[in-house]
Amino acid sequence: MNVFLETDRLMLRQLTGDDVDNLYALHNDPDVMQFLNGGTPTPRAVIAQEVLPRFLSYYERGNAYGFWAVIEKHTGDFLGWFHFRPPEGHDADDVELGYRLHKAAWGKGYGTEGSRALIRKGFAELGVRRVFAGTMAVNVRSRRVMEKAGLMLVRTYHEEWDDPLPGAEHGEVEYALERAEWERQERDAAH
Repeated sequence: MNVFLETDRLMLRQLTGDDVDNLYALHNDPDVMQFLNGGTPTPRAVIAQEVLPRFLSYYERGNAYGFWAVIEKHTGDFLGWFHFRPPEGHDADDVELGYRLHKAAWGKGYGTEGSRALIRKGFAELGVRRVFAGTMAVNVRSRRVMEKAGLMLVRTYHEEWDDPLPGAEHGEVEYALERAEWERQERDAAH
């Protein structure tokens, strides 16, 4: 198993072709997908032929960035995934944090724990300048994870959607953390 990162309770490992069913179950939970596609089911063939290959393609670019399966250490259960990568059109040191976790993993601090570990790795080991994340303004749970991970609200903005999801009228939010602010947070936590 190619482990990217470990925390007290989690292992983040590379995804493999064997994760098709894990991703299929995750991407087909309407509650998990509510703020992403309105809860619309994703066919297994789309997961196998489009989603998973796109995730796996990151590993060809090197080990630093990509999509990572979240495994609970104690049980070995697949809890979901994180991504930590510079999106297309962004500088290599401007990295987006994202996550998708099974509903059974919600409310247990896994999102915050994994996010903090990725942020720390980005700033301490990978030379990241800024970490950012975004969601719909109405996605209170995801926003709370961003805040608990140390990201701060940068902006609320509106996008044009052909078929807007409920709540889209409230806009999207972007949270971010710059290296200098992370260093200050680390110093404050040490005292």
